[in-house]
Amino acid sequence: MANNQNVSTPKSLVIKIVIIIIIIAVLVTLWFVKNADVEKGADNNIDSGSITETKDINPDFALNVTEALDLEKLKSYGVPIIIDFGSDSCIPCKEMAPVLEKLNAELQGKAIIRFVDVWKYPDLAQDYPLSVIPTQMLFDKDGNPYTPSDPQASGMTLYTSQDTNEHIFTTHEGGMTEDMMRGVLAEMGLEE
Repeated sequence: MANNQNVSTPKSLVIKIVIIIIIIAVLVTLWFVKNADVEKGADNNIDSGSITETKDINPDFALNVTEALDLEKLKSYGVPIIIDFGSDSCIPCKEMAPVLEKLNAELQGKAIIRFVDVWKYPDLAQDYPLSVIPTQMLFDKDGNPYTPSDPQASGMTLYTSQDTNEHIFTTHEGGMTEDMMRGVLAEMGLEE
């Protein structure tokens, strides 16, 4: 009987080792599958997945910015402009993404709603006063920096040139809800 116990112990040890190897193989496979999805997802976030674009629209009205903005050209359209500087990895930016996508699609030709991913395209943010993300740059339909009726209550910051004292930018730092954006667009001259 002592002999049978010695024989079954190595078998059960082999079975335990095989089970452990199978578990490790499954975990390694899951890790690779998960990381492959994360890498694919990085390309599909705000740039092309959670914020989509219609290919038939004027590129100046496209949501995602991947090249330097020609602000003077955008202003020439005579519509309100919101340029959101953010990232696909910041929580408030992710929360704003569906709103930006919706308003961009809905207001084609009536307003310019653009998104700049500052982590993917840091050079595109260099000419703007950014200290946090998300930050929105706001211009009225006449191409002037937005002048809110009550800047302090609206949480807006107005920037002026040190040389000329000219109002050059109006920004909002932090996330904006759809209602906030619609209110600002209306005040900037949106014609629906």
